[in-house]
Order: sequence, then structure tokens, then C-alpha cells
Amino acid sequence: MARTLELRRRFLGSDQDWMVEQGSVLDEAYLRSLGAFDIVYSWGVLHHTGAMWKALENALIPVAPGGQLFIAIYNDQGTHSRRWRAVKRFYDRTPPAVRGPVALGVAVHQWGRRTAKDFLLLRPFSRWRTYSVERGMSPWRDVVDRIGDYPFEVAKPEEILDFYRSRNFELVKLKTCGRSSGCNEFVFRRIS
Repeated sequence: MARTLELRRRFLGSDQDWMVEQGSVLDEAYLRSLGAFDIVYSWGVLHHTGAMWKALENALIPVAPGGQLFIAIYNDQGTHSRRWRAVKRFYDRTPPAVRGPVALGVAVHQWGRRTAKDFLLLRPFSRWRTYSVERGMSPWRDVVDRIGDYPFEVAKPEEILDFYRSRNFELVKLKTCGRSSGCNEFVFRRIS
């Protein structure tokens, strides 16, 4: 929340039309107090609540009739997703002194071959630097963020589609991540 407040201070000064509040998607009363909106946007966070299906349900509360809901949910890859959840849970439960070596192991797994190839092509850390520019963060920070984002839940695209269709929402747009460990991206519209 502090970063959001800083952005408001920096770019909007005393604009009173831009509010910053902290609340939980799991708090139905809070969500109802917000009112209804044409656009509700929750990108890649509902699967980190520890109660993803409740969060997906509650995200509907502030969507006005005819309004749109934008969400991104981690793709369910079966065994791979279960292993990744176990790694994240292990990391989350380890003492801080052990987390660095665990993250280093994940970084080597994710970046080892690419980095070795860059060295063999006489362009050391080329992809590392490109990634930093494209993502706006270092690959190391990304590894630490990804491994430390527990709880971690996943869903198949058809599960999300069925869930929202049964609640009077229609799919406007879908972008799947294929067989990768990324997020499937959805835009739904509330049927009036």
C-alpha cells in the first residue's frame, strides 16, 4: 500500500478523486461497501489468497451489470504445479537464513542453461540483462518473488469458465499460457 500511496503523491498530488484503501478480497462486507464498477481488475493475485475459489466468487461483488471482470489465474499443469507448490511451501516454511540457498537452487534451475549458453556464445548474462529491461526487475528478484508467493493455487481454463458462466458471466476474451507455468488471462462480462 505504501508504494501506491507514493505513486499517488508523486503523480496526482492532492487529487481527491483518486482514493487508496487497503482491503481483502475475502472480506465480503468490505467489497459490498465499495459499490459497483464497470471494470474490476485483479491480475495474478486471487490465487495467492489461500482461498482462491472464495476470492474468485467475491471478485464478482463489485462488478456492475454489464461490467467487466479482468483476472489472471495460474494455469493448472498437474504434476508440475503440485511440485512447484511443494517448493513454494518449503521455501515459505524455511528460516530466512536458508531461503537464499533455496532461491539460488531455483535460479540455477531456471537460468543455468540460458546463462551457460550466453557464456558459450561470448555474450555473458545477455538474456539476464534483456530480461531486466523487459520486466523492469532483475531475474534474481523475479526468482525470489516467484518462489516466495505462497499460498499458490491453480485452475484449468475450463474450471474458471464453468465457474463464471454458472454465475451469469460471459467470456469476452481468453488468453491461455499454453503448457507453461504462467497465468491464463480472462475477461468476463456480467450479463445484465
